[in-house]
Amino acid sequence: MSFRIKNWRIWLVIGWIVAVIAWNGPLAAAETAIRYFPSGLIYEYRWKLLELALAHADGPQGAIRLEPYTEDITQNRGILLLQSGTIDVIALGTNDERESKLLPVKIDILRGIVGFRLLVIRATDQARITRMDASSLRRDLTFGLNSQWADLAILRANGFAVTTSSSYENLFGMLAAGRFDAFPRGLNEARRELDERRQAFPQLSIEATKALYFPYPVYFWVSKNNAALAERIERGLRLSLADGSFRKLFESYHAAEIAALRQEKRHVIRLDSPILPTGAVEPDTSWWWPEQR
Repeated sequence: MSFRIKNWRIWLVIGWIVAVIAWNGPLAAAETAIRYFPSGLIYEYRWKLLELALAHADGPQGAIRLEPYTEDITQNRGILLLQSGTIDVIALGTNDERESKLLPVKIDILRGIVGFRLLVIRATDQARITRMDASSLRRDLTFGLNSQWADLAILRANGFAVTTSSSYENLFGMLAAGRFDAFPRGLNEARRELDERRQAFPQLSIEATKALYFPYPVYFWVSKNNAALAERIERGLRLSLADGSFRKLFESYHAAEIAALRQEKRHVIRLDSPILPTGAVEPDTSWWWPEQR
């Protein structure tokens, strides 16, 4: 009698498991949440690329869900939160300090496009800037940048006068108020950012004749104690490069900017990059700017 009762209980448990599988599908590995920084519309491509890479590298580690870190923090604060484990992945440009503190996945996720800088200006200054050459840009214009951005050192090392703010958003108001003359933004950033702020700052526009370019790779970064995640991201990026899905995603997000660049005639002023770590590979711009190669 006891044996029959035990058998009955075993079959009941088996039946329950079968019912759960039939209702929910096969049992899956636990889902892991990955918190990332920075977030916002202009960074959407970076995280879609991470999603693509992780999907390519998916394996026994289980599924991953990406979650933005939405608090308004500086880049330096984001780096500290990455080191402490509050944030899992950041996507920023490289320099020696970051490479000493963090673990980079050394595949340039933006193919150098963020190093091609258009100038956001007051529209009334367009005629004045059109007449300038590289020397007078350095002599007669003041640029505005965030005090924590890695490219601040690049502009200063190349002889540009720079005014800073710790707030990215404040820079648009400072430019409109005449606190500086030009806000250099990546080819992938400038028009989108202005479109979002057209009502607040109708006096601002994209300068039509000049651009700056400096080699500026952007990587995914994790903490030094999370090598497994770095390896997984790198594997996924290399697989997506090999099958063309990386390039397809990049071109889908930047199609308008690439098309505009090919139609425009700009004087491109090339800058040295003293922050580029020794041995770093310069970006391959051939997907969007073949003239650079």
